[in-house]
Amino acid sequence: MSKADTPSRSQPRKRSEGGAASTGQVQSLTRGLVLLERIAEAPSGIMLTDLSMQVGLPNSTTHRLLTTMQQMGFVQQTGDLGLWSIGVRAFTVGSGFLSSRDLSTLAMPILRQVMEAAGETSNLVVFDTDAWQSVVVGQVQCRELMRMLAPIGGRLPLHASGAGKAFLAAQDDARLARILQKTGLPQYTEHTITSPARLKEEMRQIQKQGFAFDDGEHALGLRCVASCIYDECGEAFAAISVSGPKSRIPDERITHLGSLVMRAASDITHHYGGKPKKSG
Repeated sequence: MSKADTPSRSQPRKRSEGGAASTGQVQSLTRGLVLLERIAEAPSGIMLTDLSMQVGLPNSTTHRLLTTMQQMGFVQQTGDLGLWSIGVRAFTVGSGFLSSRDLSTLAMPILRQVMEAAGETSNLVVFDTDAWQSVVVGQVQCRELMRMLAPIGGRLPLHASGAGKAFLAAQDDARLARILQKTGLPQYTEHTITSPARLKEEMRQIQKQGFAFDDGEHALGLRCVASCIYDECGEAFAAISVSGPKSRIPDERITHLGSLVMRAASDITHHYGGKPKKSG
């Protein structure tokens, strides 16, 4: 082999250097995103030294990354102490997720899983805060011959449905009182709760256990277990429920189904970008 045919030793080195540069860029991006997350967790702002300590980076590296993000509007430095906080650009980018999400699309795979696990119809319900009703917007029917028949778009009263009671339990006392003043507590079956005192007692139970239970309160013989889905502000705006006849949902299944809908609601909340409201 002639000298001209001999592979150049510089070529592999160039590829290696290119890879190192690429790796360095990815590392810088990762570090920048971690910094952004830490800043977002400090709504009142955070000092550079504290931020560096949290992420394990030198102050100089942290400052360089912050300066780059500041130039792009993702972070800002405010106040006499020079605290770092989230910039407007980060909000704008994050808002793109809020406008693109579709609750039904996110929830449908989880609804199917719930139906398979429970063997009963699973429902996706949203809350109409103008009419103060629960509205069925998604559903996966079970394979049983006898099953719940609540069409898409069907409406249910808040105080006499599993999803509705879950929603009421997520409200503070003042808002709950305003809602009940508008809706009243009309009776649908002998099991419908028509006493404000009894309803409030059940609200406390729902808050404690994390799910609501409708025992034939709107339709005799039909039972429903439900848990709320929360938005990015921690407000309950939807729910997932499992419903079926009392013969297939005896008392001993209630706790299990409650755990099932709670996990499903939590998963949907997470995928939707929401967060449950903190108690207290």
